[in-house]
Amino acid sequence: MIEPVTTATLAERGELSRAAKAFLRTESGSAVLLLGAAVVALLWVNLGRGYEEFWHTEFSLRIGDTELTEDLRHWVNDGLMVLFFFSVGLEMSREAVLGELRGARAIAAPALAAVGGLVVPALLFLAFNAGGPASGAWGIAISTDTAVVVGVLALVGPRCPDQLRVFLLALAIVDDIGAVAAIAFFYTDDVQVTPLLLAGALFLALLALRYAQFWRTPLYVVIGLVMWLAVLESGVHPSVVGVALGLLVNAYAPRRDDIDQVAVLGRSFLVDPSAQRALATQAAVTEAVSPNERLQLRIQPWSSYVIVPLFVLANAGVPLDGATLAAAATSPLTWGIIVGLTVGKVVGVSAGTWVALRTGIGRVPDTLRWGQLLGGAGLAGIGFTVALFVTDLALDDPLLVNEAKIGILTGSLLAAGIGWAIFRFAGERGGQCAPSGLPVLPPRPWRPPA
Repeated sequence: MIEPVTTATLAERGELSRAAKAFLRTESGSAVLLLGAAVVALLWVNLGRGYEEFWHTEFSLRIGDTELTEDLRHWVNDGLMVLFFFSVGLEMSREAVLGELRGARAIAAPALAAVGGLVVPALLFLAFNAGGPASGAWGIAISTDTAVVVGVLALVGPRCPDQLRVFLLALAIVDDIGAVAAIAFFYTDDVQVTPLLLAGALFLALLALRYAQFWRTPLYVVIGLVMWLAVLESGVHPSVVGVALGLLVNAYAPRRDDIDQVAVLGRSFLVDPSAQRALATQAAVTEAVSPNERLQLRIQPWSSYVIVPLFVLANAGVPLDGATLAAAATSPLTWGIIVGLTVGKVVGVSAGTWVALRTGIGRVPDTLRWGQLLGGAGLAGIGFTVALFVTDLALDDPLLVNEAKIGILTGSLLAAGIGWAIFRFAGERGGQCAPSGLPVLPPRPWRPPA
């Protein structure tokens, strides 16, 4: 009998699924483009000219008498970034069904680590800014940028085992859930009820189609576009549309009947290698893979290599003249972000994981050491993409926006250095994470290298 092999079962054997490896490779490669886009944005602002003028250029779409006009920055932030959040929703859905978020104990440790990494940085930020003009911008300090974190992990090399990479990936997914919830509930003003109700009705319609096992991509695209327009009109940020649509897309392991069908058609193609049989075999192979993973293969490269770098290019530009740097050096906003990303993430992620393991409600691979976990917690302070995203939503004053961006850049660079230093000097120390006397993952059988 053929049993579907899932990410969870592979993780128990000390291996990673091809999907997880592909995700990590894609995110790692995109980190180079993301950082390159940030450098270009900084050079454009400080050595060139016309940065703000370019991104404030208006662009209009008109259908009949209906016209939608936004500047280029808002088209990127409110339009293209919906696809980024859609890919986040797809990953959440797949991991909940097939991967690292399946099962209460499997998700408890990264979930509590993520909660600690959300709450402690926010509290430290408010310690600097409570009652000030930037007190509502606490969401800037809570995010973890998966792409850059995975890129830095590639530099760490063998000091960071694959099990820690997957733990941090699961943590980042829960972190994204918290960031999206913060955007939806705390950074939305003047909600218009009628378009929001329309978007909710469309979401319920898509939910019904999913449970009816009806999947037609063009129909989902059309309904998704109408939902996006409705949510945009309602005043709620349309990023929630991307996540909601991603969560609706079905994820499942290849079913035995589908695998058998592929095998039959493959044998028939070997006997008669005609174009018709080749197309039938290809269709069967495609059908065996869930719509979730098919969409991830198509959207993830666009999201990682085009949309996110373009977003960073449009938002990371900040003047680094003497006056701006002097203002940032004494700004509670800047320091609140820096301390939140560097100290808050290390303390919050480590404490959340310790609580999960100490109480026995969570588990991690028994080979992980506390030095490795602390290094990962340090890198979790790299907040970039979502931090810049929240900055655009939370702050209107250009001076405060510049101070926040300097805090994001400085805090993220320091977090990368802190994480690297912990891996360099303490990665193999600290003992195993699994406390004695509490359940741990069973030992993995030795396997010869492939």
